[in-house]
Amino acid sequence: MAGARAPLLEVTGLAKAFGPNAVLRDVSLRVLPASIHALLGENGAGKSTLTRILLGMERADAGAVLLGGAPYAPASAERARRAGVVLVPQERTLCAHLTVADNVVLGIEPAARARLGIRDRARARAVAREAIALVAADPARVPLDAPAGELGVADQQLVEIARALAQGGVREGGRLAARLLVLDEPTSSLGHEDAARLFERVRALRDAGLAVLLVTHFLSDVAAHADRYTVLRDGRVAGEGDPREAAPAQIVREMLGRAFEEAREGAAPDAAPPGSGEVVLDARDVSGVKRPERASLTLRRGEILGIAGLVGSGRTELLRVLAGLDPKRSGTVTLRAPRGVGLLSEDRGGEGLMLGRSIAENIWLSPRAPRFAAPGSLLAEASRWIEELAIRAGGPDQRAGELSGGNQQKVQLARLLREDVDVLLVDEPTRGIDVASKAQVLSLLRDLAAAGKAIVLVSSRLDELVTTCDRIAVLRRGALGPPRPASSWTEASLLLEASS
Repeated sequence: MAGARAPLLEVTGLAKAFGPNAVLRDVSLRVLPASIHALLGENGAGKSTLTRILLGMERADAGAVLLGGAPYAPASAERARRAGVVLVPQERTLCAHLTVADNVVLGIEPAARARLGIRDRARARAVAREAIALVAADPARVPLDAPAGELGVADQQLVEIARALAQGGVREGGRLAARLLVLDEPTSSLGHEDAARLFERVRALRDAGLAVLLVTHFLSDVAAHADRYTVLRDGRVAGEGDPREAAPAQIVREMLGRAFEEAREGAAPDAAPPGSGEVVLDARDVSGVKRPERASLTLRRGEILGIAGLVGSGRTELLRVLAGLDPKRSGTVTLRAPRGVGLLSEDRGGEGLMLGRSIAENIWLSPRAPRFAAPGSLLAEASRWIEELAIRAGGPDQRAGELSGGNQQKVQLARLLREDVDVLLVDEPTRGIDVASKAQVLSLLRDLAAAGKAIVLVSSRLDELVTTCDRIAVLRRGALGPPRPASSWTEASLLLEASS
């Protein structure tokens, strides 16, 4: 790309704090027109906050932003869209029962008679047709009258992009009015072939003049498709440049802030698992409805098996299939655990706990609990677990929703421990909790393994996996690699393997 061109987007000295927590510190970057600019960084690096400021969802505390050379500080997402800055979020937002055309114009339906709320259906279809033509090499693959839910995942992603472009405006003749498209992890739920097809269309949009800010963890996507990259670490710019001139190991160094290390000395990739107990769970070529794809693993009593992977790689889906909560398309799961399997959900509030109920009720909630129990025994049992796990609470009758995140997590664990299951499937146990609670939860997991429990641990914190687990396997785009001893991994090597 020609370096002399004026940037479309220029960010200078941007800062943002939430209370005492500084999220962005003196961030500067330049995005050229007709380019794909990758924004990289670990979870919590500040990527989301930066994009939310650009999209009018947050206001910066300091710094300046220029869009097309003019000051830019949108007061709302609607103002950002009018300025030509649009977003395709990571999570799907399509209405599966509506047609492709209805999804594209959802929220911006042209009106024939605005006062009466009468929709101009002909104009709506024309807008949808123009937008789909921009993103689909063969618009017949994405028919306007097809229900969005019947499309493949990659084609649904194209509809998401078409809707974003339509929100920014498509001029007569299919010319783009949108100027900057923010793509948040667009390939996190796509396989390699679908991802390649998606990027073929993203490059076509770039060549048509659109600037793309690509938020991603996949270094392979950056190397193959981005023109420039910027790395954020702890709210600061830690690296930037041409991805074709930067080795993946260099970018990982910039993301982690420490030297890239090879496998630790003394580790044998084919070493036997530390758990000397019998195999309690054996999965062979297990495929879920969407993910994972032909995953195999063996879990022994007394060990912690870590699963590393990026968001969207299929980690939660794997645990839910192993737990029997989600159906599997193929493969076998053999369980040799008389007391069964328990799952600690990553979604504490939505799935793991009844936040409006007491600690005692949450701990007692179990298929193995007696159908009827005297209130006194219920409270006594909960009090025992409150003391056992050092749960900070006013008492067993306190509502779970009134506890801190760390103490809510301990209540989830207390329920599993009360059931005394043989296999624990633990999904993001330290997400959103304080440092002291994290240490307590991880120490408890190690104690449970030492007592003979078998544990599968999913965590986005690579340092936790390296220091807590006996073996670690990497899940990448639904495919699970072979487990290796934790001593043979570093945070950097895990990140490189997961993002390649």
